Order: sequence, then C-alpha cells, then structure tokens
Amino acid sequence: MTTEAAVPVRLAPLSLAQLDGVLAIEQQAHAHPWSRRHFTDALASGYRIDLLLGGDCILGYFVAMAGVDEAHLLNLTVAPAFQRQGWAQVLLDALALWARARGLQWLWLEVRVGNQRARQVYEANGFQAAGVRKGYYPVAAGGREDAIVMSRAL
Repeated sequence: MTTEAAVPVRLAPLSLAQLDGVLAIEQQAHAHPWSRRHFTDALASGYRIDLLLGGDCILGYFVAMAGVDEAHLLNLTVAPAFQRQGWAQVLLDALALWARARGLQWLWLEVRVGNQRARQVYEANGFQAAGVRKGYYPVAAGGREDAIVMSRAL
C-alpha cells in the first residue's frame, strides 16, 4: 500500500519572481486577462496580492485594495487545473481574514453578469448584489458586458 504525502498549502504575497506563473494562469483562466502592467501597478500601489500555493505550484490568487472601511476585490483566480476543488472559498476566507485584521467592515467586488459559476461562489460566501455597472467588462468583437456589484459585511 502506498500513500501520497500531503502537499502543504499556504498563502504567500506575490513576488516579482512568481509573476510569470501568475500571468500564465491569468491567460489560461480569462478571455480578457490582466496584463503584466496590471499586476505591477497593483504591487506598486500597495494592493494585497496573495498566492495560494500547493508546494511550489500556484493554485490561485487574489488582488485586493483596502479603503477607509472596506476592501475591494479586484481579481480572484483559481488555476483551471484546480478549479471546482474549493480553492476559491479558501481565497475568499483569506481575503476576509486580511480585511478583518485591518479593521475593514465590508468586502466589495464586480463580477460579469454572465459568469454564473463565480456568482454562485460569491453568493455562497455571503455576497449580495448591490447594483449593476453597465458595460463594465470588455467582450469579444469590441462589445461590453455589465457587471454585478456585490458586497458582504465582515
């Protein structure tokens, strides 16, 4: 009988050395991925970028910015090979812990109207629709898609 050793899972802040790995996941996971500049600007602005690592493998990540009493989730991505395994919930829990530790009281985000799977994850995590941003996201052929603004009290 063989048993596989469990790979330790941990959170770590994004380093520039890991950015190429994040960009590869971003390209695989999104039709309109963030660019290198999006991530480097977020780092330069002091936004929180945490990676969820299984050993040295990037399972997913989130990017968030803190405001006066709220955090705004800008990007939450789970690598396609690790989707539907509960990792988005782990990342949302980590985001909430980070925000609470800073005394923040609300989490905010935008999600594509057509992204039913993400909307279900957010709703299961206690987020509620608060409004709509018309034409917020780009789509193929130069069109735009609405975003649902969601929030959750901490």
